Amino acid sequence: MLLLLLVTASCGEEVFIKPEAKLRLEYPQPSYQMTQLDCPYNFAKNDQAKIEARPDCWVNLKYPRMNATIYLTYLPIEDNLDSLLRDAQKLTYDHTVKANEILEQPRVDSINKVYGMFYMINGNAATQSQFYATDSLKHFVTGSVYFEAKPNFDSIFPAVSYLRGDIRRIMESLNWRSSTAIEK
Repeated sequence: MLLLLLVTASCGEEVFIKPEAKLRLEYPQPSYQMTQLDCPYNFAKNDQAKIEARPDCWVNLKYPRMNATIYLTYLPIEDNLDSLLRDAQKLTYDHTVKANEILEQPRVDSINKVYGMFYMINGNAATQSQFYATDSLKHFVTGSVYFEAKPNFDSIFPAVSYLRGDIRRIMESLNWRSSTAIEK
């Protein structure tokens, strides 16, 4: 009877080991509109981002669904382009301690006079993307992405990819306003 019970109990469905589940993060297709800032520059902003503009033309683009912010800093060029470029590059390469790699993507738009560099920082660094853009004469903008979470590149990669697309769009749509337009 005991043998019959063991044989009956051991029959059943085969046990399958399932792979570890991964979190699937999906975001809506981006839709962009030009900002109307009272600043020397404008750009296309994703409708998902909430804009916080400061009087000094520094702008924070907050993404509540991702707990992320793109910080934009505007600085006028006053015979200091070399130091602004050096600082922007240093700020990026300070992340080499935690970064696996830093990829550079130059931006040259001679029609709209926008020149810059987009940095994609892969790894568990504090920021995964940074950029700078300038007209080389009057205007200089830097930007960086920060998440309000411990940097775990594998976990936040979908959000990183999405925000990298937004940064590309910011750089592609960036335009400088004339000083007379600002004074009005």
